[in-house]
Parts: sequence; C-alpha cells; structure tokens
Amino acid sequence: MAADVLVVIGTGGMGLAVLRRCGPGRRILLADFNEALLQDAVDAALAEGYDVESCGVDVSSRNSVAALAATARELGRVTAVVHTAGLSPAQAPAEAIWKVDLYGVALVLEEFEKVIANGGAGVVISSMSAYMAGGHIPEDVLAELAAKPADDLLGLPFVAGVDNPGFAYSAAKRANQVRVQAASVRWGARGARVNSISPGVISTPMGQQELAGESGAQMRAMIEGSGTGRVGTPGDIANAAAFLLSSDASFVTGVDLLVDGGVVAGLDSGRWAASAG
Repeated sequence: MAADVLVVIGTGGMGLAVLRRCGPGRRILLADFNEALLQDAVDAALAEGYDVESCGVDVSSRNSVAALAATARELGRVTAVVHTAGLSPAQAPAEAIWKVDLYGVALVLEEFEKVIANGGAGVVISSMSAYMAGGHIPEDVLAELAAKPADDLLGLPFVAGVDNPGFAYSAAKRANQVRVQAASVRWGARGARVNSISPGVISTPMGQQELAGESGAQMRAMIEGSGTGRVGTPGDIANAAAFLLSSDASFVTGVDLLVDGGVVAGLDSGRWAASAG
C-alpha cells in the first residue's frame, strides 16, 4: 500500500511546526530553497523519528516546482501539501516578493493540483496583511489576480506598477486567498480540498525580523489592541493546518482561516488604525 505523503514547503518556524504536528504516520517531503537550512531541518527531523526526505526547490521556477510535485508523487499518495515559504518586506524588494509570494504560490497550486490524491488537502500560508490590502486593490485587478494563469501574473500592469515592498506583500497575500478560492474548484474535481491560513504576528525568525524593523512599532500596537494581546506561535498555525488537512474539515474548501489572535477584529472595531503599506 502506497504511503501517504505530506509535502511541507519552507523550513521556517511554521513549516517545521507543521512537520512535527502533522508528520507522524506520514512520509514527509520537506522542501526549501536554502539547501543548508534544509539539510539541518531534515537531520533534526530524522533524529526525532520522522520519516522525512528533502528536496531543494525554487518556488519562483515552474520547472523546479513541477519537479518537486513529481518527486512527491513518486514517494506515494500525496494527501497533504502545506506551502509556508515566502518573503517579507523586511527581507526583499517588491520584485522578489511578487516572484515568491504571488507567482510561487500560483505555481504550487497549479503543479500540485496535478498530483494531489483523492481525499487530499492543501494549505497555503497567506497573511493577515491581506485583510489590510482591502479596498487598495480594484475589483477588476483582484479578478485578474485570481484567474490569470500563473505565467501571466508578473506581467499584469498592477503588479509591474507596484514597487513598495509592504504593499506588494499585502497585495500578494490577498491574491493568495482569491487564487486558493478559484483553485478549490479544480482541486475539487480531483476529490481534494485547498484552503489558506492568514497568520498574524507569529514568533518565527521572519516575524522577529519584522518586529525589529520599520513596522515593528505598529505591529506591537496591533498586538496590544488584539483580543488575545499576545504574539502567535508556530504551533498556533500548525494546529490550524492540522484541522484543515484533517477529515474534520471535509466540508471546508476554498476559504481563508484568519489566525491572528484578534488583530483584524481590533482593526475592524476601531481599536487601532493601520495602512496597507
């Protein structure tokens, strides 16, 4: 009997938390662009008893993502795919963010649609900042971001015209949500589901880098104005992913699960104000 395969893209805090939360009983394929970090993560997971293999991937390359999907299919039944890789405004310019956070997600959705097993599920990590992009993206542009083939996305006038990293990030994450919504119909034709999770401020290396950067003061104000009043943990996101991958979520597809400790609710209730970028 073929093994059930869990694919985790990204070796950051959320990716490794998902591996540990969802990996037992599955064959795991862990992928990342940074081969040194990838090998360290695989060595640690093997030492902890997980059945894990590695595969380098550049999510901004269709050939690379297609090769990852093919490798996963060779390992067994691809029943779970969690895409956590991404770049933040503190890490990269707008052009790189569009390539990784917009185009890369679109490629993962398209290529893994071809190999996901009947009964399988996917999760894409978006961001609470998608909710703050809101009215800054015209409806016709949002429709294009949802429906255009992946290879056409970077040529859209809206994308080419945005060079602010903060807004590129928020807009790319909003695009992730609507692309997941559109992809859910195609994944459903294969008997599979796909959803997104929008984390708030999470205590990962990327999150700590953002807290130490230009937007740190605003992020801390967001946390203070939230219902929970705390920074999120990678485990908070892994728990949400575990639910969406499980049979308990068999009637849930094409939606975004906001896991932000109440930050967006604080914004909507007027406790604090923020800009999209």
